[in-house]
Amino acid sequence: MIQACVAIPAWQDALVAGRPYSSFTALKKHAVALAATWQTAELNQALSAHPRIGERPTGKSEEAQLSRGEQAAVNTADQELAQALAKGNADYEARFGRVFLIRAKGLSGHDILQALQRRMKSNPEQETQEALEQLRQITLLRLEGVFLP
Repeated sequence: MIQACVAIPAWQDALVAGRPYSSFTALKKHAVALAATWQTAELNQALSAHPRIGERPTGKSEEAQLSRGEQAAVNTADQELAQALAKGNADYEARFGRVFLIRAKGLSGHDILQALQRRMKSNPEQETQEALEQLRQITLLRLEGVFLP
């Protein structure tokens, strides 16, 4: 179940090793503490399982299903938006060397595009920290989805 939260096996193993938890709050507190230690290596590892914004993940895995739900508000039928996101993704990858990551749940495609454009102005260290924060938010959102359906 927690494998779908983030593709960082060490985080998964440490979270499982902390069992039993007295409550979801205790589990989440431990998950937050573990995620706070993530650095660039963990970010890169996790990004291996994240689709580009605006691209629907394929497959039947729980992670693919979660990604589809998180990006549900991105209107891929809007060709102008789809093209802007594709160009933004390509520009971001060329600048930072990794996939653009954002907690997309609850954001429209236009909100995501604005965030992408804003983050393109960041320096590499700032953007790494922002991407790590987004990864933490996505992971905790997914953890809640797994344990608090």
